[in-house]
Amino acid sequence: MHDKTLTELAAGLRAGEFSSVELTRAYLERIEQFDTDLNCFISVARERALASAERADARIRDGSADALTGIPIAHKDIFCTSGLRTSCGSKMLDNFVAPYDATVVARLEAAGTVMLGKTNMDEFAMGSSNETSFYGVVRNPWDRTLVPGGSSGGSAAAVAARLCGAATGTDTGGSIRQPAALCGITGLKPTYGRVSRYGMIAFASSLDQGGPLTRSAADAALMLQAMAGFDPRDSTSAQQAVPDYSGQLDADLRGLKIGLPREYFESGLDAEVAASVQAAIAEYRHMGAEVVDISLPNSGLSVATYYVVAPAECSSNLSRFDGVRFGHRCEQPKNLEDLYKRSRSEGFGAEVKRRIMIGTYALSAGYYDAYYLKAQQIRQLISEDFRKAFGQVDVIMGPTSPTTAFAIGEKADDPVTMYLSDIYTIAANLAGLPGMSIPVRPVAGRPVGLQIIGNYFQEGKLLNVAHRLQRESDWHLAAPVGF
Repeated sequence: MHDKTLTELAAGLRAGEFSSVELTRAYLERIEQFDTDLNCFISVARERALASAERADARIRDGSADALTGIPIAHKDIFCTSGLRTSCGSKMLDNFVAPYDATVVARLEAAGTVMLGKTNMDEFAMGSSNETSFYGVVRNPWDRTLVPGGSSGGSAAAVAARLCGAATGTDTGGSIRQPAALCGITGLKPTYGRVSRYGMIAFASSLDQGGPLTRSAADAALMLQAMAGFDPRDSTSAQQAVPDYSGQLDADLRGLKIGLPREYFESGLDAEVAASVQAAIAEYRHMGAEVVDISLPNSGLSVATYYVVAPAECSSNLSRFDGVRFGHRCEQPKNLEDLYKRSRSEGFGAEVKRRIMIGTYALSAGYYDAYYLKAQQIRQLISEDFRKAFGQVDVIMGPTSPTTAFAIGEKADDPVTMYLSDIYTIAANLAGLPGMSIPVRPVAGRPVGLQIIGNYFQEGKLLNVAHRLQRESDWHLAAPVGF
């Protein structure tokens, strides 16, 4: 059962080929078998999952089931879940149990999904390799010596290893798309505001966006359908109607204009990754799409801009973790200042501390105009580049990551090199645009991702474009050896 896509699992449940309880037990057994090695999960909710599966089976029997009813999924451990630990991959929240569900969790539960547990992640979503988690490194199921990408690496690795039917993730600078590329699955970052951030623990509030990690675009359409929509509890939630994503999947691509930014194919991109991406784009030509050379002249500034804006926002958001109200508290503090200092020093890891310090510096008196304000101005230039590009083309394509998955520890001591792993994904977050990564031809047995970026609220177009390639190829169906 575990080798089926969401659409196939849903069909099997409706046909009575297996029950949700049987399916859930099968995934729980796989988690027990493989996760000791992969370390995808921080928490596994076995009894809760089986109880949910029993309720799902009842809904299927009485005819009130939705498209996802009975499907076992996992949530990135950044989404609050009532009664189950939400750690954000940090010692700071190792003891935190939220009193409510995030909107994403609540909506997927209402759709009838079964939550298997919470997946591992870079601490507070800060990382590109899933090496900064308090709970240890996540390993890539394609090769356990490699990173799965981050920060949603636990979710991506769990989907790739068939430990769940699908998973949620968050994307602040590429943290859905980059691990999807490195693990050979499909990952979608919706338009900023399309999916509610209520109950999603904040890293950088103007950049964070939740989305699905799945095996196929058709599966992503099902997940996004349940996740998307206006939420009055989130002040950044967009009041936009949610279209029928699955109904748009098979639209004809003849006449589609694909933009190829010349900046995405210059120095820094692995030659074999470039060849794989170009081969996929050639398939679109065969389907009747037109390829247009474009320029995003300010895209080279996106990494520098991001690493001012995101740390500035994280330094503000993470100030709430002070040892007073919730989270880690140091032992026997001498006074209030000692409580703050030691609780934060003990609770946060090295990468989180680095970004808090950078952000605090950028926001400090005398430096705000030189760094944060200037970064916001460049952010507007990057957004304007995209606006001009979408006056010429329907979608923009290029590599998701400049390389395939790298070795665990290879970049751990070089933060700048690590940050460049997101060089092609960050601009979409700065502009608030939707983007996704889908698997294309692998290189030396390692997955490669094709990135597709769309105009605002054009997730349906992205899913259509991705699905049409997946109808013509089977790269998205490939599984790591042994899984």
